[in-house]
Amino acid sequence: MKKLTLLLIAIISVSCSKKETQKLLSNPSNNISVEVGLNAHKQPYYLVYDKTELVIDSSSLGLVREDANFFNNMTLKGISEATKVSDKYSMLHGKQKHMSYEANQYTVDLENENGQPMQIVFNLSDDGIAFKYIFPNTSEDIKKITEELTTYNFPTSAKAWVQPMSKAKTGWSSTNPSYEEHYYQNVAINTKSEIGEGWVYPALFNSNNTWVLISETALEPNYCGTHLQYKDDKKSLQVVFPQKEEFFPGGALNPESKLPWETPWRILAIGDLATVTESTLGTDLAKPAMDMDTSFIKGGLASWSWVLLKDDFITYETTKKFIDYSASMNWPYCLIDVNWDQKIGNEKIKELAEYANSKGVKILVWYNSSGDWNETPYTPKSKLLTHDNRAAEFQKLVDLGVSGVKIDFFGGDGQSMIAYYHDILKDAAQYKLLVNFHGCTLPRGWQRTYPHLMTMESIMGEEFVTFDQKNADLQPNHCTMLPFTRNVFDPMDFTPMVLDSITNINRKTTNTFELALPILFTSGVQHMAEIPEGMKKQPDYIVDFLNDIPVNWDSSKFVSGFPGKDVVMARKYNGNWYVVGINGEDKAKTLEMDLSFIGEGNGTMIADEDDKFVLEPVNAATVKTVEVQPYGGFVMKF
Repeated sequence: MKKLTLLLIAIISVSCSKKETQKLLSNPSNNISVEVGLNAHKQPYYLVYDKTELVIDSSSLGLVREDANFFNNMTLKGISEATKVSDKYSMLHGKQKHMSYEANQYTVDLENENGQPMQIVFNLSDDGIAFKYIFPNTSEDIKKITEELTTYNFPTSAKAWVQPMSKAKTGWSSTNPSYEEHYYQNVAINTKSEIGEGWVYPALFNSNNTWVLISETALEPNYCGTHLQYKDDKKSLQVVFPQKEEFFPGGALNPESKLPWETPWRILAIGDLATVTESTLGTDLAKPAMDMDTSFIKGGLASWSWVLLKDDFITYETTKKFIDYSASMNWPYCLIDVNWDQKIGNEKIKELAEYANSKGVKILVWYNSSGDWNETPYTPKSKLLTHDNRAAEFQKLVDLGVSGVKIDFFGGDGQSMIAYYHDILKDAAQYKLLVNFHGCTLPRGWQRTYPHLMTMESIMGEEFVTFDQKNADLQPNHCTMLPFTRNVFDPMDFTPMVLDSITNINRKTTNTFELALPILFTSGVQHMAEIPEGMKKQPDYIVDFLNDIPVNWDSSKFVSGFPGKDVVMARKYNGNWYVVGINGEDKAKTLEMDLSFIGEGNGTMIADEDDKFVLEPVNAATVKTVEVQPYGGFVMKF
């Protein structure tokens, strides 16, 4: 370790010869380090190393407020010595039940030319780094941030796997942005999206053979959601604010608050693909769970008629059939989608909730979040815009026997829209309602803060496959991107799994590919796309397997894979290991894997045989490879 430290010092002395002052920060294992300081222009900067490899070159730190500049002409007052920080917490759903976080924390004290203080807090853990800005002073007036100057300056040889930010007020009924675009993959860092609005989180990069996944967490009502955009003048990706249309009517777009004030954490999972995909930084640094009764919170699978049957089947009769379907599959939920208030009505919803309860099933209902920020026609609409609206509507749902809400069509990442999410979650907690957001932003760790937030869409999910053949053609590749990006830190309501057919669509994925998705993807409530008629065509062992799919995993382990090509993931629940893999490419493959962590466990494997399932016994100690069809997959249970 002495040799490594001396080597890093040598690297820094060369790279920073023109820098005014700097300090080397390190994580507990001394394998990730950050150089931080002021450059010759008195601007804060940082660099990131993985062992001796430069991962992120000299990059900017700083903010500009309307009343003050915290980027230029700064004075470095001091950088603290490392303080050990740790946290232990549990989650009610997700890829891991019990989390333990340890990091070295450093505080960088800065002062602008007017003597106003700003701190930058760095946490360096064994799976990455995080940093945030703090204005420690107190003010009675509102301060407004006009620009965040955080940049990520990757070497020019680095490659990116990134999803474009959509253009606000475009798409169906002006519902963008909703984080529903296909990924650019293995592209140069300076690539521009055709849309022209940069890239959403989480954004994945490979730099000098090190993988880096960038996102943000602990996004509170006093800040906007941000994303990344490549800036030619800086030759770097910069953290940027929302488009001008992305606000709740009458509310703030960009960040504004009284002091003291903290920004969200900028988080970077750093290491190999196993380190990145297994990282829990998104919840490690999120705000702890609010004080609330959690006894009503239970994850699980849900039946859902709309994804394959669409609007015309939101009826009393169809819903009753899907309640029976959930009961027969041992799934705890049934979701009733758009226009239920018109097509079924409150009185019949109450009947359905009572019927569902007699079958051990709970009812979830859909809502339109929007007022006038888009042109969506679906109802119930404009029922959740104020606290009084929500209190009345949520009490009505409780009286009807409804257990949760799916709320759709939000308006972007502006600060006031972010505050709207928080307001809904706080009010829903008072009425013990589960929450699922659709047509929405990224969760950013909210599922820890609000345990009743079961999932959020924020992805081009299964419903898009039903809309257009192009989406169906891209689905295999798209699905093999998500365990490396969108679904790493946060739950994702992809609404997976069609085992039979989709009207007017030539499905590209095999049945076993589809069967793997409810395990490969994590979501507190997993809304299943397959309908009763399709399930009746499946072998008994497939139905039995789907009767017992967990969503509250004890632990998860990356086995193998590459973004956009293939992935094998293992998840453990109650002593059982589930190992699933999918092939995102149109060619047969031999997937190599080491399952020695399972031990001598005996189990079964479901695989593809032409266009049918095949079931065979397997032993974890002897499985070294699995043959998969083009766009195929496998599922094992030990």
